[in-house]
Amino acid sequence: MDVYKSLPAFESAHFLLRGVTMADAEDLLKVYSDEKAVPFFNGDNCHGDDFHYTTLERMKEAVKFWLFSYDNGYFVRWAIVCKETNEAIGTIELFHREDEVEDYDNCGLLRLDLRSDFEKADVITEILTVVSKLTFDLFGDKVVTKVNANASERLAAVKQLGFMSPKIALKGNAGEIFDDYYVLRSGDIL
Repeated sequence: MDVYKSLPAFESAHFLLRGVTMADAEDLLKVYSDEKAVPFFNGDNCHGDDFHYTTLERMKEAVKFWLFSYDNGYFVRWAIVCKETNEAIGTIELFHREDEVEDYDNCGLLRLDLRSDFEKADVITEILTVVSKLTFDLFGDKVVTKVNANASERLAAVKQLGFMSPKIALKGNAGEIFDDYYVLRSGDIL
């Protein structure tokens, strides 16, 4: 299946993941303006964007860019919708990565952005369980995600799911070194 021709939606017990739309901008502003959440966002290789957006206009610009990127096959961005409130409480970005380092080759690089009140190990585990299986089907034989050292809930979730710290740091497009990545191989999923 080509994810850039047909974007699947999927769900867990508490969350629906579907393609982000401009209608999500107001909900997502609550995520991207959340100063407690911003430190957990991954801006590696994002040309200095820290994903801290404080106006609806800036949030709409970001969504517009995400839709453009999907249309051009750069990456996919799903909205994470809480089934209980029908509110977008975060996003998942995924794209295929090729690399000369085996840990980062033929992988889906995943960015998970959540509102701080959902930054809990059980929530992250539920979301990543579904997303990891989808990643193996659509993006490669590994899932790679960044977990900042101070993100204790997120770290507990990835470790519970079997993600491992690679031996070599990830290199950016310009050769810069990015730490704090974790890898889950398709054969290691719990």
